[in-house]
Amino acid sequence: MPKTPVVVPEGPFAPTWDSLLQYEVPDWYRDGKFGIFIHWGPYCVPAFGNEWYPRQMYLQGSAEFEHHLKTYGPHDRFGYKDFIPLFTAHKFSAAKWADLFAKAGARFVVPVAEHHDGFAMYASSFSKWCAAKMGPKRDVVGELAAAVREKGMVFGASTHRAEHWWFMNGGMKFPSDVQDPKYADFYGPAQPDGSQPNAEFLEDWLARTCEIVDKYQTQLIWFDWWIEQPVFKPYLRRFAAYLYNRAWEWGTGAAINYKNDAYPPGIAVWDIERGGLSGLHPFFWQTDTAVAKNSWGYVDPMDYKTPGQIVGDLVDIVSKNGALLLNIGPRADGTIPQEDQQILLAIGKWLKVNGEAIYGTRPWKVYGEGPTQVFEGHFTDTKRTDFTGQDIRFTTKGRNTLYAICLAWPGKELLIRSLGAHLRLYSGQVEKVELLGSKQPLQWQHEADGLRVKLPAQKPCEHAFGVKVTSR
Repeated sequence: MPKTPVVVPEGPFAPTWDSLLQYEVPDWYRDGKFGIFIHWGPYCVPAFGNEWYPRQMYLQGSAEFEHHLKTYGPHDRFGYKDFIPLFTAHKFSAAKWADLFAKAGARFVVPVAEHHDGFAMYASSFSKWCAAKMGPKRDVVGELAAAVREKGMVFGASTHRAEHWWFMNGGMKFPSDVQDPKYADFYGPAQPDGSQPNAEFLEDWLARTCEIVDKYQTQLIWFDWWIEQPVFKPYLRRFAAYLYNRAWEWGTGAAINYKNDAYPPGIAVWDIERGGLSGLHPFFWQTDTAVAKNSWGYVDPMDYKTPGQIVGDLVDIVSKNGALLLNIGPRADGTIPQEDQQILLAIGKWLKVNGEAIYGTRPWKVYGEGPTQVFEGHFTDTKRTDFTGQDIRFTTKGRNTLYAICLAWPGKELLIRSLGAHLRLYSGQVEKVELLGSKQPLQWQHEADGLRVKLPAQKPCEHAFGVKVTSR
């Protein structure tokens, strides 16, 4: 437990829901739309299953348990802690990573500061079990913060420490190093599933999270799902006031990501894991997903999405007042797999052509049109089929610019039905219609059933196609 409880710094926010309702999402976030998430820790050394390997390896009967026993031996002789010396990160270059993220078109970057496993990727003053003192023996988060800001991107961090209350509890049920008192400060508390954290753990959780904010001036803090437990509520209020008052001091603006109902609407930015919404949302929100379908951290093999699928999701999310946080999983040596890099560079190439329809935009009266159904909620992104040329999403910029983004190539002619005069959604008089990335003048007609646009034979890019409609 920290020696002294965390004190909320002076500023406009008090740790009450009423006070926190003054919060406004900063423009850098609402304008940025696209960020990079990074799951990197000792769990990428075994590269098996997914980033929950440290829990699963202690759950008897799991594939990870059997793999660990066969590959590394008994759990009381080789435990999760023994992966740390193998987590060398000897090829890690924060500058190279930041350069890649900038080329991908990202506007903010969020590395995992601490995952459920309890190993901090920053210079923690609360634990020796951190990357600055073990494994890489480098302040990974600190190096990334400097490199990311050097490239003009906003820096954030995620902390999943709340789940550490129970995460390693499988090792309490059979002979394992989780039960060794020498490692209690790493594996503990390892409490039963369904139990609630005590005050000591909660104060420690708050102090660790605030240390990340103060050391790295993080403008975005991402929380996973378990903070919604009732006992966290007063600590969530204290943390929000702490972060927002710090950002007020810095003059930068900040945000918190949360899942489910951890925070009331409007106090922080709601996050949906590997999913989305079926329609417009009144509050700015976010999807977090990964380039791979099977894991957030690096494993072998990885089951990758295509760049086109990710671009389609980005456009759909932005049209519904959201942002996309896209995760990659580096290897234990600090290199980013070539497939991850290729996907990020493909997204960056697309954004170079169509970025004006994404960055700095706001939702229109309707998010879009078309036949493809987007299912609402967490873990729904695999339920949808690929978008078609009739699936269109809208964004706006200023009073006179509307973007209609086709999520697949529509062919020789595009009909934007939502712009039909009889629907009365579009009150402006069309002055100009352009295809982003193409210099060829377009023929178009604004009719009762929609805006008809004849398209050139040559596609200006891959994946999705932005049409800019300017009114008088």
